[in-house]
Amino acid sequence: MASITLGGNPINTSGELPKVGTQLSDFKLINNDLSVASLSDFAGKRLVLNIFPSIDTGTCATSVRKFNASAGKLENTAVLCVSRDLPFAQKRFCGAEGLENVVNLSDFKSGDFGKANGLDILDGPLAGLHSRALIVVDTDGTIIHTEQVPEIANEPNYEAALAVL
Repeated sequence: MASITLGGNPINTSGELPKVGTQLSDFKLINNDLSVASLSDFAGKRLVLNIFPSIDTGTCATSVRKFNASAGKLENTAVLCVSRDLPFAQKRFCGAEGLENVVNLSDFKSGDFGKANGLDILDGPLAGLHSRALIVVDTDGTIIHTEQVPEIANEPNYEAALAVL
């Protein structure tokens, strides 16, 4: 269990992020068109998983914008923005912002992605959502970088995540 904060108040997650050097577990997340996406859909690509509580908060929206700007310059890399938001909200946000370089994926149905990766917030006002975290994966599915952002209101370290690619 990771101990993080929200506005300086302690909250807990359901576990720890997967370890660097391990394989990212397969997942079933929902695309904006309500189809199911899995890890195999991105086979052979490097992945940046930008995980956050909700697209409708300032910090989460900023992270999607910043990764969208970087993603267009990355070779053989997909940036997956993962939250428990409904796919409609994710699609609305990116459409309104003109963001086309990120892939939005929703864990709204089961939350299994969050559970498998220790991301579920267990207590406090955001209980049931995912914590803010980054997981970077190389072309064979090996995790090469993780970050559990210690204060939910803070942005992740974009530079550290992109530096390993």
